[in-house]
Amino acid sequence: MTFFLRRVRNPGEAEDLVQEVFVRMLRRGEDSAPDVYVFQIAQNLLVDRARKNRVRDRYREGLSAEPGRDYDGFDPHRLAEGREQLRLLAQALGDLPERTRAIFILYRVENMSQDAIAAAFGISASAVKQHVARAMAQLVRKMRDVR
Repeated sequence: MTFFLRRVRNPGEAEDLVQEVFVRMLRRGEDSAPDVYVFQIAQNLLVDRARKNRVRDRYREGLSAEPGRDYDGFDPHRLAEGREQLRLLAQALGDLPERTRAIFILYRVENMSQDAIAAAFGISASAVKQHVARAMAQLVRKMRDVR
């Protein structure tokens, strides 16, 4: 434990590393020089830890360098706007003819295949495509009119 504490300075992480040493020793089985093997495992774990930390640091740096990443994901104005858009979309869906709405929901929301929808409604797959296209056109038109 002391070996890891000197290097990682985090008691919880040191305990995890010690546990991983024991797990790896148990997997390996008997060895003629277990003390040498223990320290080799420990050193390998520290090298792996350093590599993972470098990858995480690079990832965090990449995220912070991306434009638009400095916003708060729980901005109340954005949440209110999103809820309003969902309400408008639900209203626009409600305005669709019943059969077109059902076909659209089955295809776009439930991910049902066009052939399965066609069989369920007793229509051709191209008719399903037409219903979906009409629904999309009407939804896009209504959502654009709101803006």
